[in-house]
Amino acid sequence: MTLDGPPLIEARGVSKYFGKVIAIEEISLQVRPGEVVCLLGDNGAGKSTLIKILSGVFPADSGSVLLEGEAVHFASPRDAIARGIATVYQDLAMIPLMSISRNFFLGSEPRRQIGPISIIDFAYADRITRQKLDQMGIHLRDTTQSVGTLSGGERQSVAIARAEYFGAKVLILDEPTSALGVKEAAVVLRHIVQARARGLGVILITHNVNHAYPVGDRFLILDRGRSVGTFSKAELRPDQLLSLMGGGEELSRLSHELESYARAVDAGAVPIEPPVQVGEDVAGGA
Repeated sequence: MTLDGPPLIEARGVSKYFGKVIAIEEISLQVRPGEVVCLLGDNGAGKSTLIKILSGVFPADSGSVLLEGEAVHFASPRDAIARGIATVYQDLAMIPLMSISRNFFLGSEPRRQIGPISIIDFAYADRITRQKLDQMGIHLRDTTQSVGTLSGGERQSVAIARAEYFGAKVLILDEPTSALGVKEAAVVLRHIVQARARGLGVILITHNVNHAYPVGDRFLILDRGRSVGTFSKAELRPDQLLSLMGGGEELSRLSHELESYARAVDAGAVPIEPPVQVGEDVAGGA
C-alpha cells in the first residue's frame, strides 16, 4: 500500500436521500494504491448507494468525491470508467451466448479496415484476451467459447481482467463471491490480492466476513446508511468484525432465540407440521 500522496479515490461526507429515506449519510472513504478496502453491511446498509455514487450512476446530494486529490463530478458511469473507476457488478454485464473475447471487448471492439469497410478484428481480440488472461493466471480452454460455458468464478475473473486491461486504477467489486462455492470464491479472492499487488485500489463490497478478512486491509462498516466506523485489520478480529457488522446485541439476541427454539423442538414442546406431499391439496379440497 502506498501512503504517500493523495488517495486514488476518496468520498468526503457523502450523503444521498430518496425523498425522506436516508440511503447514506455523511459517509467518508479513502482507497490508496495497493489497498483493499472492504465495504461491509447487511442488506439495506447503503453499500450499493455508495458505490453507485463512486461509479457515476447518480450524484451525491451532499459531500464530495475526489480522484487523486481532485474533486470530480461524474456525469455517467462511462465518465467514471474513462477516469479509471471500473465497477464489476454481480450480474457482470456479460452476454452468455457471446464468446469470451467478444465480452472482453464489449463496447470497445478492436477494428480493422478492409478497403472502405471497417470490421471487428476478431483475431486481435482473441489474441489480446488470451494474453491478458494468461498474465493473470487465468487459463481457459478457448477464448472463442461462449461465456455461458464458464463457471461463476471464471466469469468474475474475466471481468476483473477486462477492467484492468482498459486502464482501471480503482476496482469496485460488488458481491463478487456471493453466488460462488468455496473453491470458486477462493479463485476470485486470489485475483483481488493480485490486483492489490499490481497497485490497484480495490473496494470489495460483501457481507461475508470470511471472504473480506483475509484480503482486506481496512474495513468500512455501514448500518442503515450510516458509518459504524472504519477499522484496520490490526484493530479487529474476524468475530469482532462480524459482531459490528451484525449489530452486536441484535446478533447475540437472535442466536439466543434460535438456540432456545431448537431446544424446545428437541424436547417436543413445539408441534412440528408434517411435510406436504406432492399432489396433496393443503386446503383439504378435491
